[in-house]
Amino acid sequence: MSTKRHKPEEIITKLRQVEVLVGQGATRVDAMREVRIAEQTYYRWRKQYGGMGTDQLRELKRLQKENERLRKAVSDLTLDKLILAEAAKGVRAVSETVQWTVSGRNGRSP
Repeated sequence: MSTKRHKPEEIITKLRQVEVLVGQGATRVDAMREVRIAEQTYYRWRKQYGGMGTDQLRELKRLQKENERLRKAVSDLTLDKLILAEAAKGVRAVSETVQWTVSGRNGRSP
């Protein structure tokens, strides 16, 4: 038996349907049966999406995508910074060696 993945918009619609049925006098369990969702699913969805409207859901999705993009940008920049720091260490070491060699040729002590 395959499971159906509900889209967030469908989840919010089903949560609203349950609340409307309960408001009309049906028991919560009967309302969940009528909407065809399990009790555990209802409470899990209500915890995640409870009280959220479709506009809020769109905004949440947009913010999650933006957050993911920003996290990736920060990780890329952090990696670039580490690479540049390692390269700078190498340049300093080479520069010090060159200075020591040059000063040794001129008769100065290192």
